Amino acid sequence: MTISKPAARRTVSREAAEASRQLNTLAGWRKFIDGPPAPPALSSRSTWQRMSACERDLYDEDRLDHHARMLTVATPFVEQTAICGRRLVLLNRHAISARRGLIVSGPAGTGKTIAITQLGRSHELLDRARHPHVTDRMPVVYVTVPPAATARMIATEFARFLGLPVRARSNMTDIIEAVVGVCTDTRTGLVLVDELHNISLTSRHGAEVADTLKYFSERLAATFVYAGIDIAESGLLSGTRGAQIAGRFTLIPSRPFPYNSEWKGLVAAMEDTLRLHDHRPGSLTGLDRFLHDHTGGMIGSLSHAIRGAAVDAILTGTEKITRRSLQTIPLDHTAHTMASLAKKTVTSR
Repeated sequence: MTISKPAARRTVSREAAEASRQLNTLAGWRKFIDGPPAPPALSSRSTWQRMSACERDLYDEDRLDHHARMLTVATPFVEQTAICGRRLVLLNRHAISARRGLIVSGPAGTGKTIAITQLGRSHELLDRARHPHVTDRMPVVYVTVPPAATARMIATEFARFLGLPVRARSNMTDIIEAVVGVCTDTRTGLVLVDELHNISLTSRHGAEVADTLKYFSERLAATFVYAGIDIAESGLLSGTRGAQIAGRFTLIPSRPFPYNSEWKGLVAAMEDTLRLHDHRPGSLTGLDRFLHDHTGGMIGSLSHAIRGAAVDAILTGTEKITRRSLQTIPLDHTAHTMASLAKKTVTSR
């Protein structure tokens, strides 16, 4: 079947739009660097009530889109990652070999991706400030390790971020040389590798992926930052290859938040972003203890619960978040597990 030109254009347009939302593409990364749009203004109640059906639909759509975005909060963990990463970039600036790197490791939902992408964002914004009239620099590369990755797959991920074509007949050497050439020419100084737990050093393919990443780190004058689930316990830092990684990389652990002033500040920061007509300020912070018990202190689960409840509040017309509405948002299994463990600990005391 022949695809008509309009249909083909629509397909390309959809693919381009999808790519622009993915961090592991240059278009998506740059969109992330430029930041989200400003939060929509909350209209007065009288203005809101006078809106036509069409006007209200558009108004609500803006608010729904706002609440659907993942909020980034400058938590101590994010700040620690940014400081450590910045320090390593500076220390590696004149290194010829054996550059030091950073590993962010911990349970799922504890903010690892947020931490490394904020590090990347601050690095790129600083680079832009230093070179305001230069448009051909790519100071940061962000890639994710695919499940059951092979060496060719990880090399292709680098090429895909840079927008380099990879053909079926392209061999590993061709891909690596193209990536190294572009990164060198565009002054890449920071490489973020997410989902590192998808590598298994016990398999041949996993070992080859680790070797490929090591080779990239030797060829590129850049600081490498890895992030993954429970890296220290996964075996990635054991054995000969693991010892090489452990000897060069600083490990920053991510953990669930304890119930303290930082958690309360996190809930308050999220409450400040709400754009709901009947939400009483302070009512969410009044539930901070419940939210900690409900989510097990997992920042990803907290964000999902609050954003989900805000979306429901607009869709149902209630225009507020309550304890009951938060309880109706299904959370991930990890959050339930952590919450159950916390309850057992409290009960056993």
